[in-house]
Amino acid sequence: MSKLSRSKDYFEAILQVRPKDKEVLDFIKKQVEKRENEWIAKQEELKYGVDLYISSRKFAVILGRKLKKNFGGELKITKSIFTRDRQTSKNVYRVTVLFRIKSE
Repeated sequence: MSKLSRSKDYFEAILQVRPKDKEVLDFIKKQVEKRENEWIAKQEELKYGVDLYISSRKFAVILGRKLKKNFGGELKITKSIFTRDRQTSKNVYRVTVLFRIKSE
């Protein structure tokens, strides 16, 4: 599905960064800018970190792995059923990628 057929508010994954870190957020935004079919639908500032709503499940998992490789820390990937596709009768999942930065 192309970017044009989906709204800018559409997301398939949540990338959670704990705690908030400017360097990590800048890295994520640069990675998103490199891809024309991926975007951040929403950014939610929380008292213990930041949630980024990403347009693609696959891309969110790739981003999580790049974060772990570049910054160390802890990575957890979970998925939950969001809905069921009416045409294919398959479950549609939303992915949550948690990246926790090592506290020194």
